[in-house]
Amino acid sequence: MIKAANKIKIAELQGQKIALLGFGLDNQAFLAWLEKHRIKAHVTICDQRPITKLPPVKAAYSKISFQLGTSFNKNLGQFDQLFRAPGWPIACPGVRAALKNKRTKLINPLDLFLELCPSKNIIGVTGTKGKGTTASLIYQILKDAKKTVWLGGNIGIPPLSFLDKIKPSDYVVLELSSFQLEDLKHSPRYAVITNLFKEHLAPADPNNPNYHRSFNAYWQAKLQIAKHADNKYLVINQNLVQKMKGAKIESQLLPFLTSSLPTRLVGEFNGQNIAAAVDIADLLKIKPASYKKTIAGFTNLEHRLEFVTEIKGVKYFDNSFSTTPESTALDLQSFAQPIILIAGGADKGADFRPLAKKIKQYVKYLVLLDGQATPRLQKNIIAAGFSPAKFQIVTSMAAAVKLANRNSAPGDVILLSTACASFGLFKNYKERGDLFKKYVSGSK
Repeated sequence: MIKAANKIKIAELQGQKIALLGFGLDNQAFLAWLEKHRIKAHVTICDQRPITKLPPVKAAYSKISFQLGTSFNKNLGQFDQLFRAPGWPIACPGVRAALKNKRTKLINPLDLFLELCPSKNIIGVTGTKGKGTTASLIYQILKDAKKTVWLGGNIGIPPLSFLDKIKPSDYVVLELSSFQLEDLKHSPRYAVITNLFKEHLAPADPNNPNYHRSFNAYWQAKLQIAKHADNKYLVINQNLVQKMKGAKIESQLLPFLTSSLPTRLVGEFNGQNIAAAVDIADLLKIKPASYKKTIAGFTNLEHRLEFVTEIKGVKYFDNSFSTTPESTALDLQSFAQPIILIAGGADKGADFRPLAKKIKQYVKYLVLLDGQATPRLQKNIIAAGFSPAKFQIVTSMAAAVKLANRNSAPGDVILLSTACASFGLFKNYKERGDLFKKYVSGSK
């Protein structure tokens, strides 16, 4: 049976001229939703990539057109609705021109999900770092407590892909990026902000060039998770409470510090992630004995300070997901052992000076991956007093692991935590982490 809200939305979309701005996972899921409900809209896929680089398009009921290459953002005012992928900048000249006609609407697929979701038990998790781990932990806590729960969002599962399966009593956990949140008009009932560091202040990903024009704009995007009337509770890092002054948030604030519960997760910041998850579990009246058992057995997500292996007394950790100096600095403080650090890469406009001091304090030897940001990082570590004899620049992951091994001894930690984006030497952070693990395995 089609729910009433879906019927209204389906009627609104029939016959509309719709542009999918970027054919990523969210808009692929939206197109599949259109197809499933036999919505006869006129759909145009707008994307910079050539058609040979796009995912396969299956369209049984919609009329599909393409606007690719250099014309990807031209004449967008001809459409009734623009469904924006998170990587598509709101400030795109084509979008701004289209919205001047007051007829064309810019739509966030996440807003569509929040509007149509039959359950109000939605937990949204954002933050510069830790949101994936925290969302996954909350999901596992609910699952182990025998709740029916769905996990999606920036973690790689579009919420629209499971919208029609959700029942009113179900729970939904969403990992949400600032780009998913920045133009949101609805908020989840329960919201979490894990932390806030300078991030996404310059375009780094050629396929997802969105970025925030200032640190305040980035913060305001994060706050969208709790700005709207749907939100009732905001679980927030104690360090951010001062920033909430004047934020005009009506939700109940629940600050968290650091959990001391037994866990297999490494690092104080994971203690903060656990504390946030515990606050949500308490709000949802999950029994402490249940969530404590889940927390004790929970392991890191892949590429998030993931323990890889131990070889000849040397432990290897993969945090390829660490793309900011602040998160790498936290990683360095997570170990008592001497650290051989692999860092460097693409430039996101970050300030490396505080990290350079941490590298001087904690790092035994530094392997730098070649990239646009690496010369600045190199300059800052030398200025901090780190000896030039204790670092070297390499141009591949194979060379990085080989050099790290050469400078390690039993009892050391070899840590991939780059403080930079991956683009240049690697397609993305996943490929970077996968290659690290591949060459580490080859060291056995």
